[in-house]
Order: sequence, then C-alpha cells, then structure tokens
Amino acid sequence: MADDVAPGDGDVSKSTPETEPAEVSRKDRETEAIAAELDSVAAEPESTAVEEDKREERVAVGADADEPDPADGDAEDYDEEAAPAKSRMSHVRLATIAGLVAVVALAGLTGWLGFNAYKSYKAEEQRKLFLQVGRQGALNLTTIDWQHAETDVQRVLDSSTGTFYDDFQNRAAPFVEVVKQAQSKSVGSISEAGLESESENGAQVLVAVTVNTTNAGAPEQQPRSWRMRISVEKVGGDAKVSNVEFVP
Repeated sequence: MADDVAPGDGDVSKSTPETEPAEVSRKDRETEAIAAELDSVAAEPESTAVEEDKREERVAVGADADEPDPADGDAEDYDEEAAPAKSRMSHVRLATIAGLVAVVALAGLTGWLGFNAYKSYKAEEQRKLFLQVGRQGALNLTTIDWQHAETDVQRVLDSSTGTFYDDFQNRAAPFVEVVKQAQSKSVGSISEAGLESESENGAQVLVAVTVNTTNAGAPEQQPRSWRMRISVEKVGGDAKVSNVEFVP
C-alpha cells in the first residue's frame, strides 16, 4: 500500500507547480491591461493641453480668434466664407476707384467750362469797351461849343492815340480859332453804332451821327447825318481812337 500512495502524492506535488505559472500569467496580463488603460487616461489631458497651447500660439501671432481651426475639419467651410468677403471687397474697391475717376472728370469739366465762361466774359467786355470808345469818339468830334472850345478839343485829344492824335493836335489851334470867330455850336447825337470788325488789340466801329449846328448871325441849319468809321486801339487797360473816316 505504501508503494501505491507514494506515487499519488508525487502526482499531487507535480500538479501544483504546473497551475501556478498559468495563474501568474493571467494576473500579469490583467496588470498590463490596467496599466495601459491608465496610460491612455493620463495621455488625454496632455493631448488636450498641447492642442490648447497650439491654439494660444496661433492667437499670439495674430491669427483671427474667429478663424476656424483647420484641425477641426472646418478649413473648407472657412475658405467658402472668405471668398464672398474678398469679392465684396473687390466690388467696394472698384466702386471707390470709379467714384474718384468721376470726381476728377467732373472737376476737369467744371474747370474747362469755367475757363471758357471767363474767356467769353472777357471777350464780351472788350467788345463793349471798343463800342463805347467809338461812340464817345464820334460824340467828342461832333459836339463843340465856341464858349469852351479849348476844353472840347482837349477832350478829343485825351481820347485819341497814334496818327489821329498827332494830326488833330497840329490842327487844334486853328480849329479853335475858327469856331470862336463863327461862334459856332454843334451838338451830335448817336443814331446807331456797331462793331464792323474786331481783333485782339482793336476794332472798327461804324457810327451814325446826327449833328445840329448853329452859327451866330446865320440862319438855322438843318440837322446833318454823318457816318463814321472809327478805329479803336487798345492802350494798356484802356482803348482810344486811332483813326476816323467819313463814309457814305
């Protein structure tokens, strides 16, 4: 009997060592699984912190706070929203440029119209001056009173220039003497006047004059009508009579 029990005890003692390694292996696997799970849990806050650091870094270098993060998968949506914004900016820029061009063109047109209006005004003023000097020259020549003949003759000289001034000055003294001897008095009136021609420095003025003349001891004379072509010339900022012709 002793021989039979001994082998049985030996089998029991051999089975114990075979079961212990299997149990240890299972525990090791469970321990490794728990450690891996703990590592993954510990890594999640670190990953989140890294993402936060990256986001703060983009804000620090000037990234728009509202700009979507490409890592979130919204980059494509952001590009689609940015395209209309750029298009609107282009339209605004084009409208601004067009407005500036219109303002410049309008200013140029206004300046051109203003300059032409000024030139027209100056030309009209010059025509009026030439006509007025021609009319007054005709009146000065046809209005002479023997009682103040010297003054009337001086008025003719003051409104004259050029060769006409020289000729009339040479004849002024004899003319005054004749007027005084005859006690002549003539009064002229303008019937009609107009510019025959005009240049930058002068004009030809046609004047129709009616003259009433009386002499001491002579019967009353009928009014006489004369037509004169009076040449007017610019002298500085004024104009004077430079020639007188009697025309039919």
